[in-house]
Amino acid sequence: MIDSVRRTVLSILNKNNYGYISPADFNLYAKQAQLDIFDDYFKDYNYQVNKENARTSGTGYADIKKQYEEVIDSLSETKFLTQDVLNSFFLPSQITTGDDYYLINKVLCYAVDGSFLGEAEKVSHSNITMLNNSLLTAPTEKFPAYVQNGSTIEVFPSTINTASQVQAQYIRYPKDPKWTYSTLPNGEPAFNQSIADYQDFELSIDDEYDLILKILQMAGMEIREIQAIQFAKAEEQQNTQEKK
Repeated sequence: MIDSVRRTVLSILNKNNYGYISPADFNLYAKQAQLDIFDDYFKDYNYQVNKENARTSGTGYADIKKQYEEVIDSLSETKFLTQDVLNSFFLPSQITTGDDYYLINKVLCYAVDGSFLGEAEKVSHSNITMLNNSLLTAPTEKFPAYVQNGSTIEVFPSTINTASQVQAQYIRYPKDPKWTYSTLPNGEPAFNQSIADYQDFELSIDDEYDLILKILQMAGMEIREIQAIQFAKAEEQQNTQEKK
């Protein structure tokens, strides 16, 4: 999809003599455009949930909420967390799990022998001390809990303190898109997806038009062409209204 998006953006710019954007600049715009649309997924999903609660949404093929769920779930990962010290474990990151997390859905705990213990409940720092000091509410291996400390989580009870005992199911950020190319004899870049660091967009094919419009807006700002910006914004607003 990334080559199709780039060719369309360049076609619009060149057709109206607005200018040209380099592959490096395109990749920067593509990254930001993808992040913007990714963030909108959750806002749009919340909007559809509210419509469903108000009994104004459709079902079956008209169930838009389900469509957002499927797209978001495509970025779901379930991985064991790297241990920091004792019962402290690092949250997902490029260094520990290979990808940064957007939100944590579940924290799952396992015994040393690999048997499943239970899903840990997230607890605030203001409550964890009180819970730990109560015989009735103290976390157990069957009913564990955790608190978040910056880039780590602390799991309770403290007996859960071995590597491969804590697993997280989370939604990760999409990988940064990168349009890769080979340079032709005349100096023109030619799309080449066989290069090692090539990365396509990780969004739905339905978002191609939105990607084009967002990149056009950023490209218009670079070349200081107000008409390109206005065109892209007007199309984006109309497209947003149609989705609702």
